[in-house]
Amino acid sequence: MDEDRFNMAIRKYLKTVGVTSQREIESAVRQAAASGKLKSGARLKAKMVLSLPEIGLRREIDGEIETG
Repeated sequence: MDEDRFNMAIRKYLKTVGVTSQREIESAVRQAAASGKLKSGARLKAKMVLSLPEIGLRREIDGEIETG
């Protein structure tokens, strides 16, 4: 296995995940705020699931996002 290519492939995937996730979260928070479902300064529980079914990897990553 070429470690450099593998590392770059992971980084490319994670960049896509990060950018897409941020856009989705921002959009959902704006919609919730506009509809009155979300108060300013609210803390939102977040969960990301990382899975690679072919090798049996499944990891849940919990966190919290403060809406300011």
